[in-house]
Amino acid sequence: MDINTILQAHKPKLYEKGTAVMWTDEYISTQLLEIHLNNDLDLASRKKETIDSTVEWILGNFSNGRLDILDLGCGPGLYTERYAQKGHFVTGVDFSQNSISYAIHSAKDKNLDISYRCQDYLTLDDENRFDLITMIFTDFCVLEPYSRDILLRNIFRALKPGGTFLFDVMNDNYKGIAESRNWEAAEKGFWRPDEYLTLSENIYYEKEKVILSQHIVIDAKEETKIYRFWTHLFSNNDLSQILISNNFSEPDLFSNIILDSLSYRSGDITFCITTRPT
Repeated sequence: MDINTILQAHKPKLYEKGTAVMWTDEYISTQLLEIHLNNDLDLASRKKETIDSTVEWILGNFSNGRLDILDLGCGPGLYTERYAQKGHFVTGVDFSQNSISYAIHSAKDKNLDISYRCQDYLTLDDENRFDLITMIFTDFCVLEPYSRDILLRNIFRALKPGGTFLFDVMNDNYKGIAESRNWEAAEKGFWRPDEYLTLSENIYYEKEKVILSQHIVIDAKEETKIYRFWTHLFSNNDLSQILISNNFSEPDLFSNIILDSLSYRSGDITFCITTRPT
């Protein structure tokens, strides 16, 4: 075990990358897909009842008519399928090939006409195409500022004039901030198909309002991989400044939405609706 690697990993510089990527790991992405599809968990996605209510709320913000919708970070199609079932034209984009493959087969089985792409949304190059772009389950929070600006430029270009970008974030009233450390030893589990040890910690960078979730995974051969996930918290003013500086309209912000789940009732989640001006 490389003790120096572990010691040096504690409280890294802001946005310092890990040594491995979870989304493209064949084994881990399979575990993620299973979690996505587990209706008893609010982890990789929200529960079925919450997703149903969220889609109803999203589409309720628009007048009647068929929309051309793009869902970014679509995963296995939990939102895209519901949009399509409501009669809309739908495209889903996700970085995980496992999730996209599942979504394609699921749509085919349900006779839903949905277009899916395995793509990093930072490379999105559509122009003047979509009425609505959604990005749900706080994906916006994980992007560092430089990548966030690239994404917003891509979204602005992909929207039709007057089109809407709707997403959710963890706001800076979030009650779950707590620095912690723990470890797990397993014969098989989320991170590996065989024996491993995981050292996990949450670190809060107060000035920048960023939470780091770091996982150091050591396998039976003592190979060490570090996975880092940076999550930003936003105030309403933060969101307004970010969006307006990227040419979007002043956003409508909703921090106390009551749906059919406890997921939003704590006030930790803010939904944001903004448009590309005409």
